[in-house]
Amino acid sequence: MQPSALQFQDIHKKFAATSVLEGISFDVRRGEFFGLVGVNGAGKTTLIKSLLDLSSIDSGKIDILGIDHRQTASRKPLAFLPERFTPPHYLTGDDFLNYMFKLQSLPYDKPAVESMLSALDLDLAALPKPVRSYSKGMAQKLGLAACFLSRKELYVLDEPMSGLDPKALALLKNQIHQLREHGRTLFFSSHALADIEEICDRMAVLHEGKIIFVGAPAELCQAYSANNIESAFLRCVSKNAV
Repeated sequence: MQPSALQFQDIHKKFAATSVLEGISFDVRRGEFFGLVGVNGAGKTTLIKSLLDLSSIDSGKIDILGIDHRQTASRKPLAFLPERFTPPHYLTGDDFLNYMFKLQSLPYDKPAVESMLSALDLDLAALPKPVRSYSKGMAQKLGLAACFLSRKELYVLDEPMSGLDPKALALLKNQIHQLREHGRTLFFSSHALADIEEICDRMAVLHEGKIIFVGAPAELCQAYSANNIESAFLRCVSKNAV
């Protein structure tokens, strides 16, 4: 039996005397699309940073495709886009993508780059321009393009829809659906519950540092006798408020 794509086992994390993550345990299966939701300050970004070993955990265990997350090899099959993606301001878009290819020891694939930028509605004329001149949406598209061009097995995206206009959002969802067709795994956080419901097989609700629900979006609605996911989420966090 193959290991899960991601496995969190009893994760605890404090900043000074404040508990940020308390006993986090759940797994993400291979080929699954899994969403992480919660109010601001719930601990979503901290959990993702812990997964990537950008923030150390106090106790517990995280595995990426069966390998301890502290080992560099665990992150080789993974592509990541942070919540606040800010490429180096002194690079052009083309410089940035070239650098991403070099980091992965891949040749620069110009046709693939042009196809991906077109698929995400980022004008090719932006490539020779410095990224400091990009809008938030343009920078987000550049980061997403770099992720998808990496052709990884696992994608970890923190608020990937942030800054995208309706057209770009629809195009991003097209790319996400293609990941499913190729059997990839997606783990992402989002404030947009409708997107979670549309895209995800399962989801977790993180509230005040604890996981208070894991299951399919429809199961969340059923568990809290709600007609829509927004109402179900509100009832879930209200019931579990300290």
